[in-house]
Amino acid sequence: MTQAVRHDAMRARNLALVLGSVSARGSLTRAALAEVTGLTKTTVSKLVADLIETGLVVETGAVRGGERGRPGVEVRIRGDRVAALGLEINVDYLAVRVVDLSRSVRLRRTQAVDNRSAQPVDVIARLRDLALSAVDEAVGNGLRIVGGALAVPGPVDLGSGVVHNAPNLGWRDVPVLSLLDLGIPLHVENEANLAALGELWFGSGPTDFLYVSGEIGIGAGLVVAGSLFRGARGFAGELGHVVVSPDGPPCRCGGRGCLEQYAGQDALLGATGGIPAGGVMTMVGRLKAQDPAATAACHQAGWALGVALSSTVNLVDPDTIVLGGVFVPLFPWIGDIVTQTLQSRLGQMRVSVPPIVVSHLGFEAAALGAAGQVIERVIADPAALLQP
Repeated sequence: MTQAVRHDAMRARNLALVLGSVSARGSLTRAALAEVTGLTKTTVSKLVADLIETGLVVETGAVRGGERGRPGVEVRIRGDRVAALGLEINVDYLAVRVVDLSRSVRLRRTQAVDNRSAQPVDVIARLRDLALSAVDEAVGNGLRIVGGALAVPGPVDLGSGVVHNAPNLGWRDVPVLSLLDLGIPLHVENEANLAALGELWFGSGPTDFLYVSGEIGIGAGLVVAGSLFRGARGFAGELGHVVVSPDGPPCRCGGRGCLEQYAGQDALLGATGGIPAGGVMTMVGRLKAQDPAATAACHQAGWALGVALSSTVNLVDPDTIVLGGVFVPLFPWIGDIVTQTLQSRLGQMRVSVPPIVVSHLGFEAAALGAAGQVIERVIADPAALLQP
């Protein structure tokens, strides 16, 4: 390794150290940055100047903060220059979010569409149009989109971006990454995984939790010590295909009695007379009116979810269980049943069961997690954005 290469590598590490410190602490003076990073004040000043030039940080008003001598000038993350693109393909909608480096959502685009009846290439083309429209508006507002991530409801090969099997979309071995050209670095990941990261970075969840994504399909993302657990091949979290009744109805995955056949959005709405997709709030209205069919559907869904989660709790022992998606508006009618089922199945083994809470991100958790993943990569390697 040449001296120049070593110098560049050290500079990259130091840039990440400074930007990461500012991101984690909100704002710091240069003197405080030198103290928390262990770098010299001269080095910190040079690094901050580079980060300012690239639009990643900005200096704000002078503060004393207990320091002797002249007041220091605080450095904080800049939110009006660099941004990330979060995308989602789900069964009945497409979503696009533009999130700036300070994690503020700058643009939202959502398109309701039945993607089960469309060819993958057509779905991806519609998403591309929606995404490019958002990018154009963001650029017009002075933002620089530095990368994007796409959430899809199925297992993904993280290296190639191929969706191996998304049964609720009817997709097998779809090369999503090669079909979606947006002119920016892009990667693809499972929807539930990114929704869990969305909860971690944009929600109010702890650093150890199991996120359950309630859509037409049901997925789960496990966060351990602030990091996502993907499994050996990135396929962990297929909670919707945990069998709760071996003799139950057939599932699109080829099995029978899977959780999503009892607690997925289609199952819930179908059990109440076939409310059209997206009609969860209609179901909520029926529940408030104490409609027997809607109440029975929620009772069955809560029981099935409790059965599946009891196996999950025994296996991974999460600190907290966070319910997202369709389970958020339905929580008043399923939450107690899930908890009671867990208690009845785990009571002999545990003093208590993990608390069950709801996400406040609604259906945009995955798209926010996708954008957040790009932001985290920028913070971890700001040198990649700097001009040579």
